[in-house]
Amino acid sequence: MRTLSTLAVLMAFCCLRPAASAEPAVTLNVWPGKPPGVTKELPPEGDTTKESDNLIAGRRLQRIGNVSTPTLAVYRPAAEKDTGAAVVICPGGGHHILAYDLEGTEVAEWLNSIGVTGVVLKYRVPARDPEQRWRAAVQDAQRAVSLTRSKAEEWKLDAQRIGILGFSAGGETAGLAAIFEERQYEPVDEVDQVSTRPDFAVLVYAAGFVEKDSATLKDYVKLTSQTPPMFLVHAIDDPVPVANSLVLTLGLKQAGVPAELHVYSTGGHGYGLRKTEQPVTHWADRCGEWLRESRLLQPKP
Repeated sequence: MRTLSTLAVLMAFCCLRPAASAEPAVTLNVWPGKPPGVTKELPPEGDTTKESDNLIAGRRLQRIGNVSTPTLAVYRPAAEKDTGAAVVICPGGGHHILAYDLEGTEVAEWLNSIGVTGVVLKYRVPARDPEQRWRAAVQDAQRAVSLTRSKAEEWKLDAQRIGILGFSAGGETAGLAAIFEERQYEPVDEVDQVSTRPDFAVLVYAAGFVEKDSATLKDYVKLTSQTPPMFLVHAIDDPVPVANSLVLTLGLKQAGVPAELHVYSTGGHGYGLRKTEQPVTHWADRCGEWLRESRLLQPKP
């Protein structure tokens, strides 16, 4: 009985641990020095997850807090699968923390499986500016796109197939990085001579695009024919209003921008890529189809 009891404890402990993932091929700082904007002393960066925190699909997740030094972790697909496309990944977390494995490294693993390089962005949290909580995150995301594109030759990427993907607050970050035509910081080096605009965007249960309790886009969300194509996912019962994705998609249509929206009746929020019986958790299958139909997964020359 003692052996069985020990085994049960070990199995329970394993279920609480984050899923293992491959080591990144490259990890580098987003900025050559201190990031722009508001700076303040924070406690050390680390996983803030508690034993009492909720599990997702029966598994623990990493909640990384107090990020002051943004980084990129680059995960490469197998050489025989590599299409040359790349995606900068922005985990969510309400601009408080980053759900780093659930909405970061696990997403990179999926992208690798379809031949795409996954570039996980660890952007600054918590938010520095209470009036524009997205600002530091968007600065980091814009710089991440420029940095990834600047490395296209070195990393054997197609510089015209650099996308961005984000969840929740990371969806706001990714979406604004795709929408904004102007850099949200002063250039600091030659990397900033490279375009910040991704070539496509994937937004999953994205927040922050509509005014509170309304169906109106915020005044700084200005969509034009130059806005990149987007794929969006949302559940109607999500506490983050589905209007964020609905109204944004309608705006994209009015601007003449290709967009695909998948709305599910149930599913809630924060499921990442962890599949359950809920149909919404299979959104990556639909996204893979969209990427193929959009010719973004063509083999690299």
